[in-house]
Amino acid sequence: MKILVTGGAGFIASHVVDAYVSAGHKVVVIDNLATGFKKNVNKKAKFYIVDIRNAKKINEIFKKEKPDIVNHHAAIAEVVKSLRDPMPTFDVNINGTINLLLASGQNKVKKFIFSSTGGAIYGEPKKIPADEATKPVPLSPYGLSKYLGEIIIDFYARTYGFEYLIFRYPNVFGPRQNPKGEAGVIAIFGGIMKSGKQPVIFGDGTKTRDYAFVSDIAKANLLALKKGKNDIINLGWGKKISDQRIFDTIAKYTHFKGKPSYSPFRKGEVYQIAITNAKAKKILGWQPKVKFENGVKEALKNL
Repeated sequence: MKILVTGGAGFIASHVVDAYVSAGHKVVVIDNLATGFKKNVNKKAKFYIVDIRNAKKINEIFKKEKPDIVNHHAAIAEVVKSLRDPMPTFDVNINGTINLLLASGQNKVKKFIFSSTGGAIYGEPKKIPADEATKPVPLSPYGLSKYLGEIIIDFYARTYGFEYLIFRYPNVFGPRQNPKGEAGVIAIFGGIMKSGKQPVIFGDGTKTRDYAFVSDIAKANLLALKKGKNDIINLGWGKKISDQRIFDTIAKYTHFKGKPSYSPFRKGEVYQIAITNAKAKKILGWQPKVKFENGVKEALKNL
C-alpha cells in the first residue's frame, strides 16, 4: 500500500518510514526540514519539502500521490517553547493537522495514524502508570495542542468515514535524535557529556518519564497499518525513570566523571509520569522490547 508520512525527515518518523519501506510499502514523505534532516529520509521514499500549514500544496500532493494511509508525525514538540510563545505550536499542530485531515477525507484515505503524547497529555495523574481512560489535563500549550488534535481527528474521521488510530507516546529515544534540540534528554545529555561538559538537570533529579526505544515505536506504527480502529493507545513501558538515573546511566557509558548542574524546575513540565501498554498488547500484540540501558548504549553510539 502507499503511505504518506509527515515529519519523515525527523527522528521518530524517519524510523517509521524505514519500517514501512522494509515491509515493502510505497512511502511518500512530507517534511519542511525545520527540525528534520534530509539525510534521515529513506532513499526509497518519495520526498516533498513542504510545510503542512500550506493547504494548497498539501492538497496537490494528496491528489497526485493518492495515499491509502496517512501517518502524521510532523509537529512542534517543545514544551518550554510552547509556553513562551504558544501560537506557532497551535498553528502547526492544529491547523496543519486540519489541512491533512481535509486532504485525507477529500482523497479517500483509508486510515489516519497520529502521534500524540502520553508524556504531556495526562498532566499529573493520581494513578501512575496512566492508562487511556485517565483524563487529559495538559500543563502546556504543546500538550493541549496534541489533545485538541486528537479531538479534531475523531471529528473529521466521522465526517469523512475513514479510520484513525492515535498513539500516545512516552519519551522516545535512539539514533537520529537531535542532541541540540529542546526535547530528547538522552541525546542532549549524551552529546554534552561525550564532549566532557556539564549537563543541566531541571529540578532535583527526581522528575520522571517513561522511556521507549525508537525501534519499538516504529514497530507499533507498522502493526497499526492492519490493527486498531478508531482508538487511542498508549505505547509505554509503564515504568518511571528519573532524570538522575538518566544522568547516572549516561555517565557510566561515557565514563563521565563530573556531576550535573541543577537548575529550577521548569513551569509546564510534568513532574512524574509513566504510561501503560496493556491496551497496546491486547489490540496490536505490541510490547516494548529494548530495555532502557541497552537502548542508551545504542543511542550513544550514534552521537
